[in-house]
Amino acid sequence: MDRTNTQLTPELETGERTAETSLRPRKLSEFIGQPKIKENLAVFLEAARGRGEPMDHLLLYGPPGLGKTTIAHIVAEEMGVEIHVTSGPAIERAGDLVGILTNIESGAVLFIDEIHRLGRSVEEILYPAMEDYKVDILIGKGPAARSIRLDLPPITVIGATTRQGLLTGPLRDRFGIVTHFPFYDEQALFEIVCRSAAILGMVVESDGAHEIARRSRGTPRIANRLLRRVRDFAQVAGKAAIDDGIAESALAQLEVDETGLDRVDRLLLETIILKFEGGPVGIETLAAATGEDAGTIEDVYEPYLMQQGFLQRTPRGRCVTSRAYLHMGLTPPQKRRERGLFEEDDPKNG
Repeated sequence: MDRTNTQLTPELETGERTAETSLRPRKLSEFIGQPKIKENLAVFLEAARGRGEPMDHLLLYGPPGLGKTTIAHIVAEEMGVEIHVTSGPAIERAGDLVGILTNIESGAVLFIDEIHRLGRSVEEILYPAMEDYKVDILIGKGPAARSIRLDLPPITVIGATTRQGLLTGPLRDRFGIVTHFPFYDEQALFEIVCRSAAILGMVVESDGAHEIARRSRGTPRIANRLLRRVRDFAQVAGKAAIDDGIAESALAQLEVDETGLDRVDRLLLETIILKFEGGPVGIETLAAATGEDAGTIEDVYEPYLMQQGFLQRTPRGRCVTSRAYLHMGLTPPQKRRERGLFEEDDPKNG
């Protein structure tokens, strides 16, 4: 069933975004990977439909590109309701959120991307809306000001974030379902590449699909992007199908190595090794040394580097591992080989 997707905040519609949307599964049965998430969601959706109620509020967190937005759209589709899409940075004032909440239909899904970036005054409007389906509006100014409480239709709020730790406790506690998205394994990415290729009308041989999946950083969005770029190289080279040969040469041209590291990943590792003797180094110092944004390093690059064992966060800062030295073609210092740097992460570390 084709449900309305209302974009509440303006967003540039690029060719890449259009392609990404066309590849997005619309039903839970079409969603590849994340079996535990799918199993649990199937239960929550069936139970909500059986009661004739909106599904409980849902918080999705994890690195970018793992399917949080897709799941939000699937929930709306499976419940047979509309989805209204906005983001934390776009809701600048409490009045903006009030306008959204008072114009939303009963049972609908309100999807707030980057929900950790909501302002405190906006959050305070969201609390009673999520808990009691009510919103407080302040009428007038000064001593004559008075508060009016309006009833809202029951809805499902779905929040997505890459930084769950930045959510305030009161906001996090109002989500009845909290779901973490881990990275995907190679087999799931292989299936995603094959599905996307079929939708795009491409011929991809099994070894070519595996090569793309292997270098996709455990991330479907990256797998789909690399697939489209490899298609470009195959087309220009006059190849009718994508095999491992064209995939390897195209990905090498794109500077994506056999473990999925790209130029920026290698720059980060190289900077820590050569400029800071392997670390530790703080995030702001690392950002200044590489010219990359600190938030981008934390959200986009660090999760995969840590998951693959190239980087560790310690109470004193970021440190590379012996594996990072070897991957960069360097010999780990003796002291690093001996101690291993098995220190716990400290979220207070900059």
